[in-house]
Parts: sequence; C-alpha cells; structure tokens
Amino acid sequence: MEISAGGRLVVRISAADVGKRVSVRRLDETGGPGQNFTDTVGVLTSWDEGVLMITRRDGERVRIPESALVAGKVVPAEPARRRGPAASYEELARITARGWRPVESERLGEWELRAASGFTRRANSVLPLGDPGLPLDEALTAVRRWYGDRGLPAYIQTATGAAGTQEALCAELEARGWTREVTAELWTGALAPVADRETSGVVLSREADADWLARYQRKGVSEVALRVLRSGPSVWFATVPGEDAPAAIGRCVVDGRWAGFAAVEVDPSLRRRGLASTVMAALARRALDEGASAAWLQVESDNAGARALYAGMGFAAHHAYHHYREPDVSGEAR
Repeated sequence: MEISAGGRLVVRISAADVGKRVSVRRLDETGGPGQNFTDTVGVLTSWDEGVLMITRRDGERVRIPESALVAGKVVPAEPARRRGPAASYEELARITARGWRPVESERLGEWELRAASGFTRRANSVLPLGDPGLPLDEALTAVRRWYGDRGLPAYIQTATGAAGTQEALCAELEARGWTREVTAELWTGALAPVADRETSGVVLSREADADWLARYQRKGVSEVALRVLRSGPSVWFATVPGEDAPAAIGRCVVDGRWAGFAAVEVDPSLRRRGLASTVMAALARRALDEGASAAWLQVESDNAGARALYAGMGFAAHHAYHHYREPDVSGEAR
C-alpha cells in the first residue's frame, strides 16, 4: 500500500480515478476486537455518495464505505503471465466469437447482436466490443427490442479481469437491474503440450454425426444448433467409440494461431481414465498440422474436475466472462 515519508498509510485515489485499477485497504469491522484490515484490488467502477464500488478480477463487486478507507492507490494493469501465449482480451473475444457463430447477427455501432433461436447464451447475446454508437440507455432499449422481436430474452456477454475488459459496463448493467446469470473463465495455453499425449482410438471428422450427438449433453439438437456447432473457420469433431454411445467426444475450431476446444464430454462411467485428454490430444495434433500454436477453452468456475485437468495441461485463466440478462419487468412493452 501507499506509505508516506512519515510511515503513515495514505489514500491517493479519488472519484476522478473511476475506471482505473486500484488497490485499497479498509477497516474490517467484522474481524473481532482490535483493528483488522482487508485489501481489495480491482477496477474502481463508481464512487458515489461516500461509497466506492470495486469490481474484482472474477467479477465480484465489493462495496466499500469511504469512511473505512485506510489507504489506496492506482496500480498498473496486471503483468503478462509468464506461461502460455500472450493475447489481449479483444483478440480472444473475437477469436472465440468466430468459433461459435450465431445464425443471425446485426451491428449496433461496435456491438454485435447475436441470435440462434436460443441455443446457448454465447450465440444469443450481445458482444459489446467498443461503442454502440448510442447513449447506453438508448442502446439497451434497442438491444431489448431486437431480442424481443425474436422471442428471446436479451443477454449481454461481458468480461472482467484483464486489460480492456468491461468492469464499468458490468456496473452500469447491474445499476439498471440486469442480472448476472452465468460466470465462467476463458483459459489459454500452449498447444503443443496438449498434443503430447496418447491419441489411439480417436476418430476425427468434419461433421457432428449421429454417434457424436448421442454423447453431446444438449439432447434433441436442432438444425439451428447444428449450424452453430459446425460454425468456425476450421472445425473438427472427435469421437472415441463406445458400446451404445461414444465413450468420449470433443470439438475443436482452428483459427490462425488459435485452436479452441469445446464440448469435451466423457461417459460418466468411464471418467478418470484419461479419455478427455486423449480426445484433446488428437484434436490438438490436427490443429498443429493446420498451423496453430496456441489454445483456448472455456470452463465454469465451479467445475473443479475440468479445472484440474486443464491446469495439468498447462492452461491458466486469462479472464472471466459473464452473461447479464435483461430486467424481468412484467408487461413492459419492447
């Protein structure tokens, strides 16, 4: 924390620093007898009426009374990770979007409105990279109208925890009653180590055939869903055959230097036998053949098994992402 020449802690932030990454120390009144302190690092998203709101890397918002501040300063963006490929949030957001395309999309300034008859939030949400070209309230009204015309709830996909992410937009959405329904993380890693595993028994195909779909967790896949699954610059599907349904499946999209993994699923009775890593290794080898060198995947924050698997392959979290749903106002005209 910031310490003055006299050895005292100093608050060196103000409301003018909203939007910057800060580190603050505050008195913790719940810590029992004596003076207890809590440190918080994140983006200062508001400072109103004596209360600071700081959005942490994982998207959690921390409310801090100004009267509890002991010290604070603006801090630089987090240093680049020492392992894995270097990438900006915007690069990854565009890569991941190209690997899971909607059936219909429309531009609102620099925002992309995406729809696919409700198949997954990623294909049915706004990707807000940049300026919508309208004041925020007008942009949100246009978003809700666009999705309402298609019989869909309006979702906006945001990110936190990396340079250029959208902590400020998250705060604005929450202030307007939008609800955060899902939080997950995007992880990145080098591709070659993923390929350095056993790959026997894996069948690769350009199509998600009936066998592959028999293992896919989203049952009753429609033609719209198939269009989303097949979308992307270079898409591969992996299958490990089983008795009644595949023992394991996976999907990979190759896009330049990036290979994105998704839908890695294993028969519950066959888990912990290395099938997931086998599927990913086969897909990684094909991606290496196509010139990719870096990998990404998405994992939910509470999926401890998947997180342990991916960490063992050299992946690490790059940023968190969230889906905000429009306020549920009964009878409101769209």
